[in-house]
Amino acid sequence: MESPRFTFAVHGERLAIARLDAASPVPHWARGGFVSVTRTAAELSIVCAQTNVPADLLQVRDKLALGIEGSVPLTSVGIMASLCTALAAVGVSVFTIATYDTDWFLISAEQFETARAALEGLGHRVQGALPAR
Repeated sequence: MESPRFTFAVHGERLAIARLDAASPVPHWARGGFVSVTRTAAELSIVCAQTNVPADLLQVRDKLALGIEGSVPLTSVGIMASLCTALAAVGVSVFTIATYDTDWFLISAEQFETARAALEGLGHRVQGALPAR
């Protein structure tokens, strides 16, 4: 059986992944066109535009979000694993986020062309360019 082919859209701004204490309130700067807030007993993680994140916080910057266009059914099996495996094979580290409708792959901006080539080599499409700093 042939694997599905996807079109990935590049989100138009560079993102940061920030870590706060678990008891921290969700900060006012966690806003914009792409925001993910995840709280566990150990931490509060926020992904949003890096221009919004205060410089004094523990964070990783210059991340790009590649999202699968359309809906990926919640009953799908192995899609994220197979795509992450393909990216790992070319040395691209991935931070994943799933929403109700689709999956997002956050990669370092410096690895964008490597990731694009790997995904396109598997028959996928990557639409969009590297966002400006």
